[in-house]
Amino acid sequence: MITGLSHVSIAVPSLEAAAKRLKEVYGLQVGVVKENEEQGVRLAYVELGNARIELMEPARPDSPVSKFLERNPAGGIHHFCIHVDNVAATGAGLTRKGVRVLGEGKESRNVHGERIAFVHPKDFLGALVELEERTRG
Repeated sequence: MITGLSHVSIAVPSLEAAAKRLKEVYGLQVGVVKENEEQGVRLAYVELGNARIELMEPARPDSPVSKFLERNPAGGIHHFCIHVDNVAATGAGLTRKGVRVLGEGKESRNVHGERIAFVHPKDFLGALVELEERTRG
């Protein structure tokens, strides 16, 4: 079951440049940079209280974010993420309704250790959607 919005993810060519711009122009503070080796990205968050902005830059040339930046060199919105109470159950329920959940059933986790999955953009109004099983408060 969907329980809320987690974050909007923006792919950027440089985390440092993006963080500097967000601070100087919007007064937003970007948190600690972390790496998700499985997904091949470096990322950091802007905490907004009810949701976050996730900034992602590629950590290796074969990552999906590298491929996204090849098509969008200045960066842009990559996906949005919604909280679910159980990734496996939500994914299975969506699959029964004809939705393509990416990853062929393989468990995947984010930098916080939470289970995640992605819904194919063609099955959600053209947008890539991350499902995140929230274990943090």
